[in-house]
Amino acid sequence: MSERSELIDQEQDGHRSAERLDALFGDPRDAANPVGHAHALAADERQEMHAEGERLLDGFGLNAEFVPAALGGRLRRADTLAEVLRTVWRRDPSLGLGYGFASFIASVNIWTGGDREQQRRTADLLLANRRIAAAFHELAHGNDFARAGFTARAADGGWLLSGRKEIVTNLRRAEAMVLFARTDDRAGSRSHSQFLVTRDELPANRVLDLPRFPSSGMRGVQLGGIRFTDCPAPGHALIGGVGQGIEIALRSYQVTRAVLPAMSVGPFDTALRTAVEFALERRLYGGTAADIPYVRATIARAYADLLAVDAFAGVGLRTLHLDPGAMAVYAPAAKYLTSRLVLDGFEDLRSVLGAAGYLREGPYAIFQKMARDIAPAAFAHVSRAACLVMILPQLPRLARRSWLVDGAAAKEVFDLGGPLPDLPFDRLAAGLPRGDGLIGVITEAAARPQSGPVGRFAARLEAELRDLRERCAALGPAGITIDAPPQAFALADRYTVLLAAASALAVWAQGGEQYPREALLGVLDRLTGRLGGESVLTPAEREDVEQRLFDLAVRRCREHRLLDLTARPIAGREGNHR
Repeated sequence: MSERSELIDQEQDGHRSAERLDALFGDPRDAANPVGHAHALAADERQEMHAEGERLLDGFGLNAEFVPAALGGRLRRADTLAEVLRTVWRRDPSLGLGYGFASFIASVNIWTGGDREQQRRTADLLLANRRIAAAFHELAHGNDFARAGFTARAADGGWLLSGRKEIVTNLRRAEAMVLFARTDDRAGSRSHSQFLVTRDELPANRVLDLPRFPSSGMRGVQLGGIRFTDCPAPGHALIGGVGQGIEIALRSYQVTRAVLPAMSVGPFDTALRTAVEFALERRLYGGTAADIPYVRATIARAYADLLAVDAFAGVGLRTLHLDPGAMAVYAPAAKYLTSRLVLDGFEDLRSVLGAAGYLREGPYAIFQKMARDIAPAAFAHVSRAACLVMILPQLPRLARRSWLVDGAAAKEVFDLGGPLPDLPFDRLAAGLPRGDGLIGVITEAAARPQSGPVGRFAARLEAELRDLRERCAALGPAGITIDAPPQAFALADRYTVLLAAASALAVWAQGGEQYPREALLGVLDRLTGRLGGESVLTPAEREDVEQRLFDLAVRRCREHRLLDLTARPIAGREGNHR
């Protein structure tokens, strides 16, 4: 078998995993389905994890998706992992985080920085349906890792752990945890380390589980805290070398920050599907809500936002394999912008459902659960502000050396679903990217003679790029730190919009007839709208695009297909859509 054939088979295996999981979940609208919406909502009301859902995922072996194939799992590609997780998150984000993604956040640090024995132990634990907690967060310091106060001191060939970790998913339920700890009192990037410890290695009288932290979203997720008091841990608990904690985290987060935006399409799909169902079924003014132009336009715009998220996230996932050095910029950019698009999309759709968007029972109650669950997921792991802080220092250098100079990234980056090599944990880097192949898409698109709206969008994006280049090149040292003025952060925001627009242009160009043209125009219209200025589309063009997008959303729902770019058939009858 050729290498390309093997890669294609791996991609198809990933699709089959998602399809098999969809079939196991069954029809979410069936009240008798123990893993349907009604039971997920009931568990949420009790503020419990969905027990039947966890049993289903045990049987499916979801944790195997997090374990590299070389260690006995099914993890080869980030995009197929995201597709499987998206299937879970589309049904119940609390289940997606509380059962699975939290363990992946922890374990990727082991795949990136751990030794062979730590990787083997972690793989064995996950493949046995056990959990690992990522114990990084401290309320006093949040995402500011360099200030984390939890300490690990060398003692008698091992370590003494002291301090608190708070708001950690599954901390009480996990058999192991990855701890982020200060190992040097001096300031700097080498002051912290990571440790892998299991519960059975820790003396019970030196560890205290703190009360659960209740939450308004992800209510079933067990958010815990823990306090260590001079707690001994074995020497082999250290991950990597002393002082490598921040470096390992930054490399690992490029993976998780790439996967999370792609997963968020799942809840967005359910919310949009619910809004479509409501609009088609709600009777008023002698017709249905779908007869109202504002309702159709709102649904169409939300659909365009969903497709923008899917395209940008998909390009990021492929870049992770094909050009991992670029992810130091692209991963936080995708995390920042996609979370904004998703949260704004939910608010727009809430205006369609009105009061029904807040009801906690009835046929549309799943919407309010998705809205509450996606809010913390959109800022968890790293806040949007922190993402911009990571992007800012890169902008002057990219503006001077790459923009309007670099060509577009390789076509393979934009071939969503195409062959990929295995996820290269050993090639992840926390350093500076060499170039900016996504922005290069805009330069090349503007240089090609194109007529019609796509050509006008390309010209508009290039004009925005030229303006952004001038402004970013002029940023001084005070404009690229956490203390930068709001205007500098606004430049980083605009940069993420251009990256998303470039991704959409290239994905549609690469996909040919696979993706509807009206969808591209809707995506570009929404993204350029975030940049301000005059609209590229005429009022008549926009009305036509939005009507076509609304019709496409309705058709996809009636055909029981996903609303994302795959348009894959899904199990069950996910709404009547009369």
